[in-house]
Amino acid sequence: MYNSILFDLDGTLTDPGVGITNSVSYALKKYCITVTNPKELFRFIGPPLHESFEIFYHFSPEKAKEAVEYYREYYSDRGIYENILYPGIEDLLKQLKESNKHLIVATSKPEKYAKQIIDHFALTKYFDYIAGANMDGSRTKKSEVISYAIASQKIKELSQTVMIGDREYDILGAKQNGIDALGVLYGYGVYQELADAGADYIAEKPKDILNIILSK
Repeated sequence: MYNSILFDLDGTLTDPGVGITNSVSYALKKYCITVTNPKELFRFIGPPLHESFEIFYHFSPEKAKEAVEYYREYYSDRGIYENILYPGIEDLLKQLKESNKHLIVATSKPEKYAKQIIDHFALTKYFDYIAGANMDGSRTKKSEVISYAIASQKIKELSQTVMIGDREYDILGAKQNGIDALGVLYGYGVYQELADAGADYIAEKPKDILNIILSK
C-alpha cells in the first residue's frame, strides 16, 4: 500500500506550457535569440532551468545563471499565472486525501514559486508539504528534491512511497531514492521515455492514478 504520494508540479498537477515558454522566450531575446515556434521550448519543462540553457543553447554556467535571472523577471510577474490546472487533478487529490494518504509536492521549480502556484489553485489544503529547489540554484535535480522531501517528512517506509511525474527526471529521481515511480502521459513526457526510465506504472489520465494508488 502506498501511503506517501509525491507529485511533480509542472506537467503533472498543472500545465505550465504558456508561462514557461513565454519566460524562456523573454530570456532568450536578451541574447538576440528569437524562437518562432513556442513548442520548441517545451523541452524546458521538467529539467533544471539552468541546465536547459546550457544544453539546448550551449550557454556557459555563468551565462545560464544570468539567463535564469532574466527568465524570472517575466515568470515571477506574469508567467507563474499563465498556468492551467489539469482536469481531474483536484478530484484526484481530494479522494487521495480522504483515503488518508500523505501528499507531497516534489518539484525542481523553486519552492517559493511552487507554493505560490499551489496556493493560487487553492490546492494547499491537500498537501502536507511542498518541496522544491532553492532560489540560488541549489537542490534543483529531482533526485535531490525527492531526498529532501523524504527527509523533511521523516518518511521511513520507502516501499510505501511513490513519485508521480511526467518526465524521465521524475522516474530516475525516484529510483535513485529507492522508491517506486508512476509516469503520466497527459503532461510533457511520452510513453517510451517513461518506460525506458523504469516507471513502475504509467497512467494516461488523473483518474488512472487514483485506480493505481488505491488498488495497491
